[in-house]
Amino acid sequence: MHEKVSPKSLNDLRLDTLGIDTMVPLLDGTKQRYIFLDNAASTPTFRSVLKCIEDFLPWYSGVHRGTGFKSLIATELYDHAHDIIGNFVNADRSSNVVILVKNSTEAINKLSNRLNLSNEDVVISTIMEHHSNDLPWRKHCKVVHINVEDDGHLKIDDLKSSIKVNEGKLKLVAINGASNITGICNPIYDIARWTHEAGATIFVDAAQLAPHRAIDILPNDDPSHIDFIAFSAHKMYAPFGTGVLIGPREVFEKGEPDTVGGGVVTAVSLDEVYWSAPPDKDEAGSPNVVGAIALAKVITVLEEVGMDTITAHETELLEYAYERLKRIPKVILYGPSDNLKNKVGVITFNVEGMHNALVAAIFGAEGGIGLRNGCFCAHPYVKRLLKISPEEDRRLTIEMISGDKTNIPGLVRAYLGCYNNKEDLDRFIEMLTRIAAGKYRGEYIMNAKTGTFSVKGYKPDFERCFSFGESERRHVERFRSEAS
Repeated sequence: MHEKVSPKSLNDLRLDTLGIDTMVPLLDGTKQRYIFLDNAASTPTFRSVLKCIEDFLPWYSGVHRGTGFKSLIATELYDHAHDIIGNFVNADRSSNVVILVKNSTEAINKLSNRLNLSNEDVVISTIMEHHSNDLPWRKHCKVVHINVEDDGHLKIDDLKSSIKVNEGKLKLVAINGASNITGICNPIYDIARWTHEAGATIFVDAAQLAPHRAIDILPNDDPSHIDFIAFSAHKMYAPFGTGVLIGPREVFEKGEPDTVGGGVVTAVSLDEVYWSAPPDKDEAGSPNVVGAIALAKVITVLEEVGMDTITAHETELLEYAYERLKRIPKVILYGPSDNLKNKVGVITFNVEGMHNALVAAIFGAEGGIGLRNGCFCAHPYVKRLLKISPEEDRRLTIEMISGDKTNIPGLVRAYLGCYNNKEDLDRFIEMLTRIAAGKYRGEYIMNAKTGTFSVKGYKPDFERCFSFGESERRHVERFRSEAS
């Protein structure tokens, strides 16, 4: 099997990161080492994780019910991955089940489908949630959205009051562990305690928390226990595609699975169906064995270095960055910029007088720095941070749904990973200083349909960076010829 050697320090992690020295072309014809600061969306992976997968692939086979040796070993490893993932959040496996799906979005949808919610039930959420922790609940029940302060922090007193007011009807409080926009970490254990006092349960969307903080869902009988939690491998340096949903076994033993087919049954006749026990019951079809093993491996890598070490490193980077960012004229910062220990590694900003999409495009074309801009799948939160009035919101919405995204609101986001360092931030800050001073080279044109900017007359040769081969090249050329 794969070598037992794993990164043991932050410097090891950086060296272990695939693509850390990738050179990309810039507008001026030079090449620059790529700086990746979009880790909230998806992270790069580690060489040690890729090595683990390469060592496993000769043994890859369908899991469960196969009798050949490869199937037996693949099944053993897939099932053991569930144990490693559960242990990562200190889940008691005798009473909690680890269900593997394709991402956090599917995990949350699965939970919303499995809780037997009705129009009479209440789920309390917040306006700071990713759409994935909002829209699935809206399908099934009444959702109460708690507002935030001007700096993006949750209005805690409003949350506590809403929990009490809705007692009896409240089924669940659904909240993120850390915001994908401001990085604010919510007090999930306090919220869990208040929720349990009202006779309800709590779900924590940990997609942005798990890569940056140690998580303990606590014993089931602890008043601050986290009942349900979800997170994703592709945000944790294992981008081979799997998501995690963890919750009480008894919940998933009841009712019918939301997706049915192969692997979810014990017996089937033309008249009756007998469902398998969890987690098989909720892992329909052939599972992503490679994704599960990749996530299990990356957990061992992160734990070897230490989640507390990673947290301290990212906090140090934030403090280093904000001390300098505050001095750049025309840069508007959103979310907390002081007392940064309760915030994961995200820097959200705009440049006065410039469209957020233009700023992000310049970073990419002229700085070789990968950022993200827009509303980050959390439209209500971004509009609150930007102080967009209801009237302006309605006007902008009409424009956008009509196909004109010229005035689409948004922010620019730089999101750190555990492998980023001060050198990366120096490049980022230097480029931001140039942009804010208007010292960029290209003539940028906006596409009104997409709300994005590109440089007039500049088209990078992507095929030189990666291609599927000659057959793909012929196919593309034929497509372009037909299109013209």
